[in-house]
Amino acid sequence: MIRVGELFKIGIGPSSSHTVGPMKAAAAFVDGLARDGAIDRVASVVVTLFGSLAFTGKGHATDKAVILGLSGERPQSVDPDRAEALVAVVAARCEIVLAARRVVRFDPSSDIHFDYVTAPLRHPNTLAFCARDASGEVVSQEAWLSIGGGFVVREDADVAADGESCAAPYPFRNAAEMLARAGESGLTIAEMVRANEAVAAPDSDAEVDAVVGAMFASLERGLTREGPLPGSLKVNRRAKAIYDRLVANAGRNARAAHEIMDYVSVYAMAVNEENAAGGRVVTAPTNGAAGVIPAVLRYYRDHCAGATAEGLRAIILTATAIGALFKMNASISGAEVGCQGEVGVASSMAAAGLCAALGGSNAQIENAAEIAMEHHLGMTCDPVGGL
Repeated sequence: MIRVGELFKIGIGPSSSHTVGPMKAAAAFVDGLARDGAIDRVASVVVTLFGSLAFTGKGHATDKAVILGLSGERPQSVDPDRAEALVAVVAARCEIVLAARRVVRFDPSSDIHFDYVTAPLRHPNTLAFCARDASGEVVSQEAWLSIGGGFVVREDADVAADGESCAAPYPFRNAAEMLARAGESGLTIAEMVRANEAVAAPDSDAEVDAVVGAMFASLERGLTREGPLPGSLKVNRRAKAIYDRLVANAGRNARAAHEIMDYVSVYAMAVNEENAAGGRVVTAPTNGAAGVIPAVLRYYRDHCAGATAEGLRAIILTATAIGALFKMNASISGAEVGCQGEVGVASSMAAAGLCAALGGSNAQIENAAEIAMEHHLGMTCDPVGGL
C-alpha cells in the first residue's frame, strides 16, 4: 500500500513532477555514484530532459532542481531561501560539487539539454544522466521517470513498484475492495489506513501531524506575502489582499451564505502562490494541486463546529486511501492525464476526507470522492508559455 509519507511529500515548488521528482532523481544518481565508489572518477556530468520536462522545464525550474539534486540537496530539506543562490553559484563558476563532495565541470547552459525532438518511450517526464571521466569515458548513465506527485523510478525498473510494496493488514487496490475490507473489519477508512501505516511507522500519527503542520505553515505564509511571482508572466500575488478584505468584512451583519467559499478559495490560492514562488509545500497529491487539501483542512478547523485534531488526521488518512486508488489505477501526473489527475484527484481526496471528519459512513465517503472526481473528468493541462 502507498503510505501517507509517500503520497504527501514535503518539498518545494513549483511542481512535484517537474521540480521535486527531477531533484530526487538527480540526488539518487549521484548517491549511486558514491555508493559504487565511482564518484571520484567523475569529471563531467550531462543531463538531458525529454518530453514534458523539456517543453515546460524552464517554467517549472526543472533545470534548477537538477542542479540542486546533483549538489546533494533533497526536496524535504533544501532551504528555499538559499536555493536560488546555490544555483547561481554553479552557473557563475561553471562547476558543481556532486553530493557536496566531488567538484566537477558543469555549465548549466550547455550541460543541461532540453531535447524537444526525441519522444520518451515510457513516460512524458523522462530525464537522463551521463557522468564521464577526464578521458571522456562513460562512468555511469541512467534514465529516470518522474511519474507524478514526486514519485520517481529508474527507467529500467518497474514503475508499479514505486511506493506500493508496503505490506498491510488491510490491503486494497480499488474502491470495492476498500469498502469490503472496511465492512469485514468494522473499521472506518481512516482507521484502516492508520493500521496499515503502523506496519512501517508505529507512531504514524506523528507523521500525519507533520503533514498537517506543513500544510498549515505553507497556507499561513501565502496569506502574509505580497509582490510578483517568479516567471515571465509577472503575475502578482492576490491571496493576502483578498484574505485581508474578507477579515475586514467579517463583522458585517448581512453576509451571503456562500461567502464561506471565498475563504476556502483564498486558502487554496495562498498555498498555490507559495508553490509558484518555489516555497515549501506538500504534494497533495501533487504540487500543482497542493492548495486543495490544505484549504479544506483550514475550512474544517476554523469554520466547522466541533473540529478536532483527530478530525484533521481523519482527513489526511482518508485522503491517503483515495489518492492511493488513483495512483494505483490511473495517474496523478498532469503531463500524463491532464489536470483531472492533479486538481481532480486532490478534490476527490479532500471531499472524502472532509466527509470522514464530519462523520460520514464509509459508503458516503466513497460517494463524496466519486462525485468530486466526476466534475473534473476531462480537465486538461495546457501550460501558458511553458509555465
